Amino acid sequence: MSTKQPRTLRTVTGAGGTSETYDLALDPGSSTLDRAVRVARLAEAARIDALFTADLLRFDAQGGIGTQEPLVFVSALSQVTSRIGLIATVSSTFHHPFNLARLFGTLDHVSKGRAAWNLVTSAVGEENFGPGGLPSPEDRYARAAETLEVVNALWDSWEHDALTVGADGRAVLHRDRVHPVHHAGRFFEVAGPLNIPPLPQGRPVQIQAGQSDAGRALGARFAEIVFTSLPTLEIAADFTRRIRGEARRLGRRDGLPLIFSSLHATYGATEREARRLVRERHEAIDFERGRAQVADMLGGGVDLSDVPLDARLPESLLPDLTTVNGRRGRVEIFSGYARAGRTLRELVVAAQDTGHWAEAGTPEQIADAVEERFRAGVLDVITLGDLADPVQHDFAVNGLLHELRRRKIVAPDYTGATLRENLGLERPARVGTAALR
Repeated sequence: MSTKQPRTLRTVTGAGGTSETYDLALDPGSSTLDRAVRVARLAEAARIDALFTADLLRFDAQGGIGTQEPLVFVSALSQVTSRIGLIATVSSTFHHPFNLARLFGTLDHVSKGRAAWNLVTSAVGEENFGPGGLPSPEDRYARAAETLEVVNALWDSWEHDALTVGADGRAVLHRDRVHPVHHAGRFFEVAGPLNIPPLPQGRPVQIQAGQSDAGRALGARFAEIVFTSLPTLEIAADFTRRIRGEARRLGRRDGLPLIFSSLHATYGATEREARRLVRERHEAIDFERGRAQVADMLGGGVDLSDVPLDARLPESLLPDLTTVNGRRGRVEIFSGYARAGRTLRELVVAAQDTGHWAEAGTPEQIADAVEERFRAGVLDVITLGDLADPVQHDFAVNGLLHELRRRKIVAPDYTGATLRENLGLERPARVGTAALR
């Protein structure tokens, strides 16, 4: 964290554009963007730090229909907001670094310094991007690392004073301060330089999603923030210790990367009410469909049709992580649950939160759980709930967020003009193009 500010917890909420597309399609007078604009304005009024868009590159047979394209989506939101950050999830597996540098660079310009890239390597969607199966995790992460090297070099290819204002008020381009990158690597050849001027933030904030060994190595090297599924304090502590230890060995400063956790909160006016809501949600689970959800959490190649709901999974059904080609971190979590003795029924219940952190209680009780992780140093950024729902908005903003501010864990207002400043992240030093040669 920046030494100029006390350490505080940062907040993010979903921007929309996912499965609610289907619901809104039933109402010809509405659109997903209408809903997202409403959420964005509510979030900015609450001084939430950023809006987050997920992505899914295929039709999901488990129920979701995918998402609208994140960069286009947040670009639209940039024009109806002025302070809140804009996080777009984009895959490095199916995009070229020159295009990524231009797209996110343009987003940083049109939003006046509020852009962030949540890099994923994708675990699904390969059927929509040409012949061949999904590349191995090792190849996906190698490509991601090279992508980030090239994208950062392209963003750094303009010195900060390469474009100035002349005496006549016109722009003056100093060509000797704009540099090609001359990259020739395993996956890409990119001459550069980038063809857009220096960005308001220098570089958009870099977020990386993934917690497998390969994902952790990538995050330790590049990410300013890592987005992870950390369902328990113990798992969060172990992950944080390992990734920050790797980052320090690479010469990065203490406190990086920041830890970003998704909180699945069930609020109640009383603890009893919250427990009732959890119980009712569990009673509504379709456990036969849940078998498919658990199989997906275990890598998708597991047949659970003959396993009794109240039985433990046989060891023979648990996957070898080295053979799993997607979402190894989540597979590791659910394999761990199974080896710890959870029954199939219990795994189905856990799958409803897809491996994320879940809490139930009053806003004050949930604030206790958040504060515990924050004080333990394993939580820096947190998601808040569905602000489009008036009840959830009241609990999340007037309840949890208000309580966290009362405890001085969350700042009362934005602290800067850019997302990087609001997150307490320093402007990255320009590396230049020599690092690629």
